[in-house]
Amino acid sequence: MTTEALPVVAVVKDLFFVARIRETARLAGVPLTFARTPEDLMAALAGAPRFVLLDLTAGLDYDAILGAAEQAGVPVLAFTTHVLARQTQPWHARCERVVTKETLTTELPTLLREGPRTRDDVRRAAP
Repeated sequence: MTTEALPVVAVVKDLFFVARIRETARLAGVPLTFARTPEDLMAALAGAPRFVLLDLTAGLDYDAILGAAEQAGVPVLAFTTHVLARQTQPWHARCERVVTKETLTTELPTLLREGPRTRDDVRRAAP
């Protein structure tokens, strides 16, 4: 199986972003699954996805999610907002890349196709 055929796993609660991510992935030809529960996430990680797309603004158990991704060796592309950048900072270092929702929205097709890069847009932009 090629890397491109491996799915992206999204851990996102915001229904607006769920719909946008789902449709963008479909149009980009990127296989995508959503993990809504810890069990969903564990099952998805067992399938060795390319990366996890994680919403850092959803109030989830990020230590558990990031720990599971780290244990599975799956990189995490996370997103936050400028307003919450400082509050979500404790998890940034555990992610391959952290972007704002604005960047996610404008670069979503590319991000889904190419995956995270070792660049942290939020860390550099945060005061």
